[in-house]
Amino acid sequence: MNLIVDIGNTSTKLAVYEGREKISVSRINDLSCEELEKELSGIKIKKAIISSVKKLPPFISDLLFAKIPFVHVLSHKSKLPFKIEYETPKTLGTDRIAAVAGAFSHFPGAQTLIIDAGTAITYDFFMSGTFKGGNISPGLTMRFKALNMLTDGLPLVSTSDNYSFPGRNTTDAIIAGVITGVTYEINEYIRTFKKKNTDLEIILTGGDGEYLKDKINFQITYMPDIVTDGLNYILEYNAI
Repeated sequence: MNLIVDIGNTSTKLAVYEGREKISVSRINDLSCEELEKELSGIKIKKAIISSVKKLPPFISDLLFAKIPFVHVLSHKSKLPFKIEYETPKTLGTDRIAAVAGAFSHFPGAQTLIIDAGTAITYDFFMSGTFKGGNISPGLTMRFKALNMLTDGLPLVSTSDNYSFPGRNTTDAIIAGVITGVTYEINEYIRTFKKKNTDLEIILTGGDGEYLKDKINFQITYMPDIVTDGLNYILEYNAI
């Protein structure tokens, strides 16, 4: 069994794979040592991989290295089955590396645009066995919080499907503005990439992916676990 530990900005995903088959996936908001031990109980884990976009809590690496024969901590120095054309690989988020690996494992040889709609929205482009780079934009929650924190009079609101357009009150104006802005942004990114890459495979993932997937005007593949799939692929590749 393989254990995948994907630590994001707001939550942690734990996944278990048997080879390339996904057995289970769980999301935990505040991962503790006790919670991790509970997740590991009753499962014989032979290999594990850790990906973290923030400072790794010591208890995670201490616990996994003590209990599991092979543990890999993903970084820009990890062995990868593709090239990275990024001028600052040290600053490249491991979640972005994993998403590209997941796309590569599912769509080998394809040109892919991976849109990860999480705390931030990332747009990563892959073609000819090479990660070409990508862009980073504020996610939905970040935009809502910015409007609230950086102004004196705007309330903090969240995503909803029940709002007027154009907004007839301040709450609706914020919701409509943020959601419409993100939707326009994603659609225009896809349109721009498709001008030069007509056979582009578009993958949508991330915590807000499910909310946004029906608002996109192009054919996409919604893959909520593309990052854990990619981490499992990288784990197997480094364990050889």
